[in-house]
Amino acid sequence: MAPPEQAVQPYLPAQQPFGLRTGILSQWETLAQSLSSIAPTASPAMIIPLVIAGSGRSSWLSYLLATVGALLVALHVNVFARDTASPGSLYAFVHEELGVWAGLIAGWGLLVAYIGTAQAVTGGVMEYTQGLWGGWLLHPVGGFLVVATTIAVAVALAYRNVELSTRFMLWIEAASIALIVLVFVFPSHGQSLAYSAGQFTPPAFALNPIRAGLILATFSFVGFESATALGAEAKNPLVTIPRAVLATTILSGFFFVFCAYAEFSAFSGRLDLLDVNSAPLQTLARMKGIAWLAPILSIGAGVSFFACALACITASARTALFISMQGSLPHHLGKAHVTNQTPHIAVVVSGIASVAVPGCLVLRHASGFDLYNWLGTIATFGFVVAYIFVVVAAIVRLKRKGRANLWNFAIATVTILFLGWAFEGSLNLGASGPEKWLAPIFAGIVAIGVIFGVWFRKTYSDG
Repeated sequence: MAPPEQAVQPYLPAQQPFGLRTGILSQWETLAQSLSSIAPTASPAMIIPLVIAGSGRSSWLSYLLATVGALLVALHVNVFARDTASPGSLYAFVHEELGVWAGLIAGWGLLVAYIGTAQAVTGGVMEYTQGLWGGWLLHPVGGFLVVATTIAVAVALAYRNVELSTRFMLWIEAASIALIVLVFVFPSHGQSLAYSAGQFTPPAFALNPIRAGLILATFSFVGFESATALGAEAKNPLVTIPRAVLATTILSGFFFVFCAYAEFSAFSGRLDLLDVNSAPLQTLARMKGIAWLAPILSIGAGVSFFACALACITASARTALFISMQGSLPHHLGKAHVTNQTPHIAVVVSGIASVAVPGCLVLRHASGFDLYNWLGTIATFGFVVAYIFVVVAAIVRLKRKGRANLWNFAIATVTILFLGWAFEGSLNLGASGPEKWLAPIFAGIVAIGVIFGVWFRKTYSDG
């Protein structure tokens, strides 16, 4: 731990010439950034069916426990967010307390996480677009065009106006969530949402089935902290950002627990449909006699995945801008557009990175689910690594300020153990397919990024 006199001063928008438009994002727009980053629509569409396959009637409890884990991380993030704000997201927090090396590991973890998520959700856009229109879009070139168009439009919005982007994300997520809730609560003969006694029996509370789906349930929450990247642009950031971080976690937790309960209840007699179905919500709409809602759900899901890509490009560009201003990335990435006051160069670079990998995979006949699985797993590694570092940094900060107590250390220990267990459970090194290479790929990218960052920082400083 650095001595107090060497600690970096808090990064406040008024103290740093970031070149971004300050104080323009409301509480709701700041919330939209974090909410879109976790893509809540993706969970009932793609993740919750997998949790149900592993946990069965205990799925809602897996999500309840995952909500508690995410809240513990959020509390540590807010140790910083309550008194420091910048575009640097968690990188700025870790760098401030733990120094250059730890900061770069967390920073590159975040860059991989945000860009990897933007890459992964293009698979969701592709899956639903192909499901709606089929035809030539089912061919690799058609899939590539869907991926490229998704990222191109996201880059254009992020390049032009962050306020417009966050408003778009807010309305899209609100509409998508409302549609999903409507499907679950819509009354119909034999498929109405009702009390499901089987989900409250003693076997449902057994540890093994809860644990079976816990890792996947935890992954539904990654990205909840991305509002911290708006530290230079949010109104009253020391208030709005901590609220957005906590509200995203709590609201998403309620939504996921409800969806896990309702989805299991709806398919309890036909769980086989979840195993083979790429569009469970659309199937449920047809089972309930509201087939007209199925294509609207598909459009809503696809646009929600797009909103997630936009949110992640927004966050990655601001993180890259801040790392550049710290001297660990080329200085061009630290420039902001004179008129738009957005990190335009970092936005474009993030967009290129976001389209290159999924585009190549699609041209090699990867499916949308392949993109979501492979690239989403790599992104999750990045989030978990960044979360572990920020928890450590938070307890160091509390100790340095004389505010740490035994309770703080106990909570930090529980949080780190939870994250470490989730990380270990996702490695899957014994897999026979591409999954076994995902962890080494992540480690290689972060290692190269950190070494380059340290070298570039030394060269930049010496110059």
